[in-house]
Amino acid sequence: MASITATLVPEHQRLLITPKLFKQYFPFKIEPVVYYFARHLCKDYHGAYWHFYTLSNGGFYIAPDSAEPFSFISENGHEGQVSADAFGLVVSLYAYSHLSFSDNPELSKLCSAHYHALREFALEHGEAMAISRAID
Repeated sequence: MASITATLVPEHQRLLITPKLFKQYFPFKIEPVVYYFARHLCKDYHGAYWHFYTLSNGGFYIAPDSAEPFSFISENGHEGQVSADAFGLVVSLYAYSHLSFSDNPELSKLCSAHYHALREFALEHGEAMAISRAID
């Protein structure tokens, strides 16, 4: 089985890729929920520029642009510290999970599919153990 790869979305393609993957839902539903979970899980998070990544398995996530690690307390009580990339995976997974229970069947289906694609990638990530503890 080939490993899943992440590709940084170039700045000039950011506004083109999200409608293809999420229709109108990314800027109005998904992105704000990712930022909510970033603030909710990390008391020291006060905003950042975020990178967009597509995955070779069709998944997608965003991660803050930071060289500093992020300390967090997940909803299951796990306290951890991860890289910005892993933190982006965690909060993207939280957002997809939360929105997969939406009353909107289209949004629910999109987020459920993206959750599973991103989780596959997260399980191969260098910080897979910390990510798994955060989302368990």
